Amino acid sequence: MSDSVSGCTEPRSAVTDAEVEALVRGICFKTGPPRSLGVEVEWLVHELRRPWLPVSPERLRAAYAALRSLPLSSALTVEPGGQLELSSAPAASLMECIGAVSADLEAVRALLCEADIGLSGYGQDLWNPPRRFLREPRYDAMERYLDRTGPEGRFMMCSSASVQVCLDAGYEEPGPLGHGRRWWLAHQLGAVLVAAFAHSPLSRGRPTGWRSTRQFVWAAMEPGRSSAAPLGGDPRVAWARHVMDAPVMCVRAETGPWRVPDGMSFRDWTRSADPPGRGDLDYHLTTLFPPIRPRGHLEFRMIDAQPGDDGWIVPLAVTTALFDDPQAAETAYRTVKPLAERAGSLPAPCNPLWVAAARDGLSDPELHEAAVACFAAAAEALPRLGATARVRRLVAEFTDRYVARGRCPADDLLLQFHGKDTRSGGEDTRFHGKDIRT
Repeated sequence: MSDSVSGCTEPRSAVTDAEVEALVRGICFKTGPPRSLGVEVEWLVHELRRPWLPVSPERLRAAYAALRSLPLSSALTVEPGGQLELSSAPAASLMECIGAVSADLEAVRALLCEADIGLSGYGQDLWNPPRRFLREPRYDAMERYLDRTGPEGRFMMCSSASVQVCLDAGYEEPGPLGHGRRWWLAHQLGAVLVAAFAHSPLSRGRPTGWRSTRQFVWAAMEPGRSSAAPLGGDPRVAWARHVMDAPVMCVRAETGPWRVPDGMSFRDWTRSADPPGRGDLDYHLTTLFPPIRPRGHLEFRMIDAQPGDDGWIVPLAVTTALFDDPQAAETAYRTVKPLAERAGSLPAPCNPLWVAAARDGLSDPELHEAAVACFAAAAEALPRLGATARVRRLVAEFTDRYVARGRCPADDLLLQFHGKDTRSGGEDTRFHGKDIRT
């Protein structure tokens, strides 16, 4: 969501179907030894002492102007609803990444605290309807486009927050760290991560029936934009076709509002009388929101924002361990392989496995069993990745509190709301009249 292109200022040199597919294959999967990683941490912004109240646009603008004067190592961006995002620079190790982002967050929180502004890690705003803070052509066009299919797009834009883990695509060759296996593993293990870190069971103060309402919203807003490419073949070929067949959200303009086409795929555009250029392709890639997005590296976009100042460290550490440590990667692969049959032929996040993860969290027995094995493998791998005792303790505490007990952070919020344990479910599983199970 933090990708931004302010306008169309580069000269347009039309690209053909074949050129687009070749470019996508070349830029989206860059293989080699997994050597770097990163994280993008989003936060909901609110009144410090009354977290159910949003901050006025005037105070937000002043606070963000002050934040931009801080000497941060991470990129600081603002989401359409005013959510704050810190995107780390590529780091050479897990601890380098954690150290840099932790220092930046400490500085950001201190400055915001002086302005009586707080940050919270929920996957979706618990109390307030979507409210757009940024007024830019990109987001005007995005809102017009997504409104065609329902209100989910506005919730995605303005009310959601996540922990996005970024890892190298992996080796060209087969094996536990090969790019083909990592791509497949990401789409099966992704459901386990959704379930374990689900933290958005409420909307406007009421239960939605989903442990991760954020994941439901992303799945429901427009399948052609938020679904994964088909698995089973060459990831580069599948992703290139997916990009070509995906709908075009908008056509950028140097001045005035951006045009919002109706039902035009990128393939259609390349065959039109006014075909796109390379810059249009680059922008189109930023408007696709699958749960795992290849951008030279792999973006894991399915994890809800987490509770507590340091909650984001746990999904970063666990995901990194399960993909970058060969032993843990092999364990994860063997653990989630039986789940692939349950996922079926539908792409994530609308297949039965991902729906169960978002709806039930770790109260689902199969997802619970897989999470226990994967978190144990991650815990064993963390010392090999140089994780400090503090990071290992954070992961162990999360495992004891949630994973071992078949719970996720969403269950804490439901317990507060109902005054009792609600892991058995029972709420309506529709949200704004939609049910992605159908």
